[in-house]
Amino acid sequence: MTTEYPENNISGIGLATFASRVSDRTHGFVTVTNAFDNELKINSGEMPRAALDGRIAGGDAFAGALSGLDPVLGLSTLPFLVQSVDVARASNLRARPLYEKALAARGLKLLYLTIWPATGLWSERSLDSADDLPKLNLRAYDANSTEVMRAAGANAQFLPMDAALAGLREHRLNAFPTSGDGGAGRKLWDFLPHFTAINYAMPISIAFVRSDAFAELSEPMQREVLAAAAETEQSQLALLTHRTIENYARMRDNGVRIVEPAPAFLVTKLRKAATDAIAAWETQAGAEATAIVEWARQQ
Repeated sequence: MTTEYPENNISGIGLATFASRVSDRTHGFVTVTNAFDNELKINSGEMPRAALDGRIAGGDAFAGALSGLDPVLGLSTLPFLVQSVDVARASNLRARPLYEKALAARGLKLLYLTIWPATGLWSERSLDSADDLPKLNLRAYDANSTEVMRAAGANAQFLPMDAALAGLREHRLNAFPTSGDGGAGRKLWDFLPHFTAINYAMPISIAFVRSDAFAELSEPMQREVLAAAAETEQSQLALLTHRTIENYARMRDNGVRIVEPAPAFLVTKLRKAATDAIAAWETQAGAEATAIVEWARQQ
């Protein structure tokens, strides 16, 4: 299994935990070999095809990058929909059958979900007014965030993480929307020493395995693997409880200036820019997914 992210990132921790739980529960009969930090050069959006081609058995993919398979997989990256861990957890619980159906239709089996800390905006310089937004050359993490950031005035493009990091090193990019977790794991402070806590979204990553690989296991082994996945999901949720505090401490130790809460002008501009992207997503995603969005809005 593979992930784009380092082993100390929340995605990497999830895969490491899952591998350990699977080994323990099956007494070593089933093993999981993990590749971290995009070692296999397979980004999140490419993982489903790589699994079906047999290059990997599965992986932990950032869900927003999978929204091209099915719009419902982009639900967790909808802007300003979720503002707390409780609402994120409840929304994903409601959406889980839809995620499972979308993956199953493509020969993949969902194992567990990881909820990420809230997305903030890393930048090279402080964001002091609306006039600063057009100065941002920004890496967005999915189609929705690309559209929203462009509507707000930024120069945004959706890039896989490895291409985005190259853009930072070459000074073609000067901003990233990602969590403290994504940023700390990648040491974004080397390039982007400002973090504005816009609480854009609490996205998820989805760990999955190829359905036929799972089906090859005996039923007792399948039960143990699914039990390991359920334990991993609970462990990841527990990790989230203190993750933002830990990330912020690490960021400050490395010279990051954290602005929390975000300036009102910035949140207002981004919320207004998000309107069309959310409406377009609802048109594509269908009634069941839209009902989850409406529920989340009322919380």
